[in-house]
Amino acid sequence: MGPKNFMHMHHYCKGLELTNHALYSARTKHDRDDGLRYSIGEFDYTIQRVAPDFAMLPEMLTRKGENLLRLGRAPEAVVELNRAIGLNPAYWPPYAALSDHYKAAGDLAAARDWLEKGLSATPDSKALKRRLAELDKSSRKPTRK
Repeated sequence: MGPKNFMHMHHYCKGLELTNHALYSARTKHDRDDGLRYSIGEFDYTIQRVAPDFAMLPEMLTRKGENLLRLGRAPEAVVELNRAIGLNPAYWPPYAALSDHYKAAGDLAAARDWLEKGLSATPDSKALKRRLAELDKSSRKPTRK
């Protein structure tokens, strides 16, 4: 990790803790959203201070992007998820997050596009293959007899 990266990791861990609390323990939407917003601050602290080539930076950017999506801040999330992909194209989670976002928004073509981009960079990703199979299954229209 390196000492300059390690000394900031407790903020990333706090961001994960806030995320987990927001998703699994918060009793109201207000509390959930507060936890997610606070987590972004913790992620930002770490992202701004670690080395640009830090191996965990794509994961940090992905976690931040996922929480931005949960808060309805999709344009910001897309930027962070693309940053993660730019740093490590073989890291599959940001492709999955982008695909899931577009699928939920009803843009199945964009969802498929992100899965295909991810699979071209990391063809053995079971998670991306599963999402693509689910997308194929959900986009098939039933035939009439």
